[in-house]
Amino acid sequence: MFAVIKTGGKQYRVAAGDEIRIEKLEGAAGDTLDLGDVLMLGSDAGVTVGSPTVDGAQVIGELLDTNRARKIIVFKKRRRKNYRRTKGHRQWGTVVRIAEIVAPGEKAKTALKSTTAAPKAADAPKAKAKAAPKAAPKAAAPKAEKAPAKKAAAPKAAAADKLTDLAGVGPALATKLNEAGITTFAQVAAWTDADLDALSETITGLKAKAEKNDWINAAKALAK
Repeated sequence: MFAVIKTGGKQYRVAAGDEIRIEKLEGAAGDTLDLGDVLMLGSDAGVTVGSPTVDGAQVIGELLDTNRARKIIVFKKRRRKNYRRTKGHRQWGTVVRIAEIVAPGEKAKTALKSTTAAPKAADAPKAKAKAAPKAAPKAAAPKAEKAPAKKAAAPKAAAADKLTDLAGVGPALATKLNEAGITTFAQVAAWTDADLDALSETITGLKAKAEKNDWINAAKALAK
């Protein structure tokens, strides 16, 4: 028996035991996969042509290897334009062995096995585990405790220092520091390397400027 299958936008004539190279499929060596649409089946009894596929037919293949093909050279040239481009390309592909061709109405003897399908089932418990902790903090955190936090922010704004007095701090950088919660010289004087690394993730080049202009010591002096 033989079959004509379509996978990766191409058609292949295969029989049991054949080894073919097709467009890359997801999976690991040893996996057994359904190789796609069966367009035609042929045997001693005759030929069955699908419209467009043969319902109930299946071609099962064993994945042997996934690798890159031989390099091809792509060269472009335009006459009298001083234009030449040379590039190489190696196409990914999968080598499979045809394990079984299943005709309509028959049951496959080879079980499908794919290592890439396992992580999908594990995603559901992760989603549930993440959803459970979210509900607990909302119920445990009283609304009355949030109000003092907002009131406590007002004194910081009132007692804000003029950060532009630090060397290298302009109005734009001072605004970014204020948005990050840095409003006083005392806060700058208390910075650690970890604080500088964290702030540098949102304010590019902050740590380098702070070390170059010695903001920590300058802030200690200004805070007094």
